[in-house]
Amino acid sequence: MNEARVDVIDDDATLRDALTFLATSRNVYTSTFASAEAFLDVFTPELRGCVLTDIRMDGMSGLELFSRLNEAGSRLPCIVLTGHVDVSMAVEALKKGARDFIEKPFDANELVDKLILAMADDLERAPHDAERRKHAARMVTLSEREQQVMQLLVEDKPNKVIADDLAIAVRTVEVHRARIFKKMGVRCAVDLVKLLAAMDEIPGLPNRKNS
Repeated sequence: MNEARVDVIDDDATLRDALTFLATSRNVYTSTFASAEAFLDVFTPELRGCVLTDIRMDGMSGLELFSRLNEAGSRLPCIVLTGHVDVSMAVEALKKGARDFIEKPFDANELVDKLILAMADDLERAPHDAERRKHAARMVTLSEREQQVMQLLVEDKPNKVIADDLAIAVRTVEVHRARIFKKMGVRCAVDLVKLLAAMDEIPGLPNRKNS
C-alpha cells in the first residue's frame, strides 16, 4: 500500500511551500504539484491520504480535477481552498462529494486538523476499499450474457422467467448462473445481491442495472 500523504495542488509556489511547512510541522507527509494536470499524471486509485487543492488555478481548475478523480474511481477525501469570490465553486464541489472547503486566509491549525482527520478516515476505510475493488475486478470478467443473467438474478427472478426474458434455454441459464457465482466468489443469489450492493458504493463502477 502507498504511504499516506497529503497531495497539495496549487499553482502558487509560495502557498505550496507554506502548506507543506504547516503539514510537516505536524508530521504529515506531503507531495506537491503545480497543476491539476501534474497530479493526474501520477495519480492511481491506490493512493491513500487526501487531496488539498486550490479551486482556481491556471489550466484545469480544482473543480474539474475533482470531477476527473470521481470518474477515475478515486475515494480520496478532497479538501478545496477558495477565495471569497470562489465560494460558489466550492459549494458545487461539495455537492459532488468533496469533503470540505476552506476559505483564504485560513487558520493554519484548523487546516492541518482537517487534513489529519481526512487522512485518518481514508486509512480506516482502506482495507474495505481493497476488498471491494477485488470484487470489482471479478465483475469485469463477466460476459455480456452473464451480466444480463446476473441482473435478472438480483431481481429475484426464477430460472424459467430468466430463460423466457432472454429467449434462451433454462439449462443455459443454469450454466450462466453457476459461472457467475464462481467468478464472483459467492455461493448463492443472496450473497451476490449483498456483494453488488457494496460494489455500488465505489465511484466509477458501472451500475449493474444498466449493464
